[in-house]
Amino acid sequence: MAEEFEVRGLHEDRLDEAAEKEPTGMAGQLAVMTAILATVGAIFSYMAGATQADAGLFKNDAAIKKTEAANQWGLYQSKSGKQNMAELGFRLAVAAEKPFFEREMKRYEVEKSEILKAADKLDKQSEEFDVRSEGRMHQHHRWAQATTALQIAIAMAAIALLTKRRWLEKAVFLVSGIGLVVGFLAYLHV
Repeated sequence: MAEEFEVRGLHEDRLDEAAEKEPTGMAGQLAVMTAILATVGAIFSYMAGATQADAGLFKNDAAIKKTEAANQWGLYQSKSGKQNMAELGFRLAVAAEKPFFEREMKRYEVEKSEILKAADKLDKQSEEFDVRSEGRMHQHHRWAQATTALQIAIAMAAIALLTKRRWLEKAVFLVSGIGLVVGFLAYLHV
């Protein structure tokens, strides 16, 4: 009857010693941390895209309102030209035709006043949309910064797992914290 004996070499003993010295739970801890960071990073990335889209829509609305205001200003200029023609007609007309030109001058003055109000209102709306767009772009940048920090932390976690460096694991937590803080600031519109 043959018995089998295991002959262990120095190499196997060293591998066992190294495995016993490995920080307990580091791999598991970093794996869970990486999964959480990836999930939160995906949410942050979505929010960055959504706020960028909102900023584009607000900028588009600002351009539309600015175009409408420009149309009103063109109409205002047209009415001013017609009013000037009526004033010239009033000065050059014979007495019997003066009342017609006087009514035309007054009519154009009233029309210009209404157009001026509409143009000013559209200009203000355009400015409001521009401000909203800038606010969303600022928020977009915050979400993007938070996402970037989390992506860096995930990459650092992979390196920490491969190198088994404790200080690098702590750096992962630090960079993750920075990313989460910046994400919270984005959520608060700061």
